[in-house]
Amino acid sequence: MALGRKKSGGRREPIFGLPASLAELRLGPQDRATVADDKPKAKTSKSRPRNPDADPPRERKPGASRGGGKRKSGRARAAVYRIFYWGAVLGLWGAIAVVGVIVWVGAHLPAIQSLEIPKRPPTIQITGLDGSVLATRGEMAGANVSLKDLPPYLPKAFIAIEDRRFYSHYGVDPLGIARAAVANVMHRGVSQGGSTLTQQLAKNLFLTQERTMQRKLQEVELALWLERKHSKTEILELYLNRVYFGSGAYGVEAAAQKYFGKPARSVTVAEAAMLAGLVKSPSRLAPNRNPEGAEKRAQTVLAAMADAKFITEQQAQASIGHPSFNVKAAGAGTVNYVADWIGEVLDDLVGQVDQSIVVETSIDPKLQAIAEACIIDELAAKSVKFNVSQGALVAMTPTGAVRAMVGGRNYAESQYNRAVTAKRQPGSAFKPFVYLTAIEAGLTPETIRQDAPLDVKGWKPENYSHEYFGAVTLTQALAMSLNTVAVRLGLEVGAKNVVRTAHRLGIASKLEANASIALGTSEVSLTELVGAYAPFANGGQGTSPHVVNRIRTVEGNKVLYARPIDQFGQVIDPRNVAMMNTMMQETLLSGTARKAEIPGWSAAGKTGTSQDFRDAWFIGYTANLVTGVWLGNDDNSPTRKATGGGLPVEVWTRFMRTAHQGVPVAALPGAPGGGMLPNLAQATSQASAAPLPGGAGRPAPTRTSVRPEAASGLDGWLMDRLFGGR
Repeated sequence: MALGRKKSGGRREPIFGLPASLAELRLGPQDRATVADDKPKAKTSKSRPRNPDADPPRERKPGASRGGGKRKSGRARAAVYRIFYWGAVLGLWGAIAVVGVIVWVGAHLPAIQSLEIPKRPPTIQITGLDGSVLATRGEMAGANVSLKDLPPYLPKAFIAIEDRRFYSHYGVDPLGIARAAVANVMHRGVSQGGSTLTQQLAKNLFLTQERTMQRKLQEVELALWLERKHSKTEILELYLNRVYFGSGAYGVEAAAQKYFGKPARSVTVAEAAMLAGLVKSPSRLAPNRNPEGAEKRAQTVLAAMADAKFITEQQAQASIGHPSFNVKAAGAGTVNYVADWIGEVLDDLVGQVDQSIVVETSIDPKLQAIAEACIIDELAAKSVKFNVSQGALVAMTPTGAVRAMVGGRNYAESQYNRAVTAKRQPGSAFKPFVYLTAIEAGLTPETIRQDAPLDVKGWKPENYSHEYFGAVTLTQALAMSLNTVAVRLGLEVGAKNVVRTAHRLGIASKLEANASIALGTSEVSLTELVGAYAPFANGGQGTSPHVVNRIRTVEGNKVLYARPIDQFGQVIDPRNVAMMNTMMQETLLSGTARKAEIPGWSAAGKTGTSQDFRDAWFIGYTANLVTGVWLGNDDNSPTRKATGGGLPVEVWTRFMRTAHQGVPVAALPGAPGGGMLPNLAQATSQASAAPLPGGAGRPAPTRTSVRPEAASGLDGWLMDRLFGGR
């Protein structure tokens, strides 16, 4: 059809052969989406005429749009759908993530089917000669106790303060976690924990104490496994026997013994509350360290028990402030040096320790306390004056059983054992091995040797007093500790033979076979030196210092080790023992150790002082005890002229006098009744009348003219350079 226009100017749409009925279907302005043009159209008179058959235009409210209600409801439905859809997606991914975390955490645990309740770490209980406990090594775990053997309020105290819903949850308590979270938010910090007793047990049995998310998730998984594997009674019993109570005590039995001196079955309500309160912070609240804090925490537990109706309010009030402490720590003090020494030799005696054991020792607790007091008191009184900071003491029987050992003045400050581990120059305390070698070569206590200047390849040893006494007997030379005579004897018998003698008697350290060995320049430990003197006290029998008598299981049904009888045999001929004892007795009667005296007892020994007064020694013995004392400084710095005849003799005398009280008197082998050499005056006369060639021909000194010695008053640096004496 051709396009046409009316006279009125109105425009008509072309119709391409459509029927009239379909022509009416064309869109009207109201049906079209309106899009604003860049420029508004001007009104013209050529607007489309209104269809007279159409409905009249409807009035529209301001701001209203056509179809708005329908569009709003549609949008709402779409929003709900989107929320539901994305919620489902996120929920699905969250579930996958949770499963993944569980799988990942489980992968870092031992296989659940292979998990078993591990054995408690072995405890090493060290007992003294009288059976008393001296120290405990390893975890101090008491014997396992069952719930039926405990007073009912003891486990209830733990439930009240740690896990009120213990019997209603399955290892993890969501309500407890939520309550703890709220409390922590309110306090802006960690004021409560949400761990159940089962979770705590899982942590104690299988996990470390680190605070990480991984460890916490592992704890949850293991708690659920424990609840599935064990009954509530078993879990609670395991918990009470494994939880840590501070001061090395694991389990309620060990804690009750530690703090109250009684078994767990006998604790009172107040004591049960204190034990339950410790698990929150055992190191901080241990009553032997913080009695006020422990008591305050116990009051909190009592209040919780009353609130849970486990006890009455009257019981709670009556129990406040009533626990009786027994906080003296077993094994405190210097006896720990003994415990450490035992720990070092234990592997050689029984191998790896995989069960709790009791080590029965030769230590006499009374003598140990005396030895500790002697060292501490002497250093407290004179350490500043003589510039001496440390001391050590070893006392053993003539058969080598150690009765007391002090490895330092304060174990808490230094665990270094100066009695066993430290090796120092013994000075003149080594001379008995030189004299014994000479006696075994045919000399006697009356043999004369010259005390005169000596030159050994440029080395000129001197006496402490820088005086020389000419011809003297071996007894006098040893008693006065004359260095030149000792060196002459060493050269005469040979340094290698002196070393062999020392090793035969028990010295284990390496000794340099040179001229200076006669003055004790090779380093040894106090314990081995005391042990090497033991044959003089026992008649010449070889022995070895020892402290372990027997090792058994805790139950006592199996002996793991029993000390065999020493098989060293006779290491010194009894006649030579008698001569050596006669000579070394003179050291206490007229020589360098004149202060050493034990009323009623014959005693012998030898003092020693190393170069530049670095070490002061005295090793003395009776037929009952052989005791050695060392004083000096850990850094090997010189003291202020502390000599063996001074501080060590004072310590030795105080200890030995107390140790011999009430002990039947016995004479030294070969020297009955104290055995002062009967012909000492005759020997002195012979020495002055018939000096050996090379002697000064000077009369032997009277006893009052002899000064205490400092063993090695020679030029140490020159000796070291020439002979490597250190």
